[in-house]
Amino acid sequence: MQKTTFHIAKMDCPSEEQMIRMKLSNLEDIKALEFDIPNRKLQVFHLGHSTEILSMLSTLQLDTTQIESISVEPRTLSQSDGRERKILWAVLAINFAFFLIEMITGLISKSMGLVADSLDMLADSIVYALALYAVGGTIAKKKNIAAFAGYFQILLAVLGFAEVIRRFLGVEKMPDFSMMIIISILALIANVICLYLLQKGKSKEAHMQASMIFTSNDIIINGGVILAGILVLWTGSTYPDLIIGGIVFLIVARGAYRILQLSK
Repeated sequence: MQKTTFHIAKMDCPSEEQMIRMKLSNLEDIKALEFDIPNRKLQVFHLGHSTEILSMLSTLQLDTTQIESISVEPRTLSQSDGRERKILWAVLAINFAFFLIEMITGLISKSMGLVADSLDMLADSIVYALALYAVGGTIAKKKNIAAFAGYFQILLAVLGFAEVIRRFLGVEKMPDFSMMIIISILALIANVICLYLLQKGKSKEAHMQASMIFTSNDIIINGGVILAGILVLWTGSTYPDLIIGGIVFLIVARGAYRILQLSK
C-alpha cells in the first residue's frame, strides 16, 4: 500500500474537505483519507500510482502539490465513530434551531445583522448535513443536494445584500438594539457549546477539526453582531447594523460558492 501526502494550500474549511472526499470517492484504489486541515495536508492511503489522484485533485483548483509517496504496511482502516456522529447531529440541531430563532427575531427587530447571521447558521447546518449524509448515498444524489443547497443559499445572500443596499439608500426604522444584543449573546453561547462538544470529542478526524474551525469563525461573527447592536445604541444610527449585515451576507455567499463546488 502507498501513503501519498499532498499539500493543498486552499483547504481551510469543511467545504473543501467534502469537495475532496466526493471527488476521490469513485477511485476504488483509495483505501483511506486522512486530513490535517490546520497544516493544509492530505494523506491518501491507496494502491497503485498517485498520478490519477493528483490529477483529480488538481481539477478542484485548490493549489495542490504532491509532497511524497512512500510504501507502508496494509492496516485496518478506521470508520467514523458513533460518538462523533452524535456530536455532529447535536451541532447540526443547535445551528438549525438558531437559524430559525435569528431569522424570526431579525425580521421582528428589523436587524439585518441578525438576519445575515441566521443565514450563516443555515450555511453551517447545510455543511454538517452534507458531511453526515456523505456516509451513505450515491455520488449523484450528494451532488444534487449540494447544488440545490448552494444555489438556494446564494439566492438568499443576494436578496439579503439587496435589502441592505435598499436600507442604506432609504430611511428605515431603527433596529431593536436590545433584541440584537440578547439574541446574538444567546447565539454566541450556542456556538461556544458547539465548540465545546467538538473539542470534548478529542477527535483528530478531518471533519471534526474542520467543524471546530467553522464554529470558531461563527463565534467571531456573533461578536460582530453584538458590537453592531452596541454601536446602534451608542450612535443612534442604523449603519452599524447594515454594515455587519452586509459583511455577513458576503461571508454566506462565499460559503455558498464553496458548497456549489461540491456539485461539480
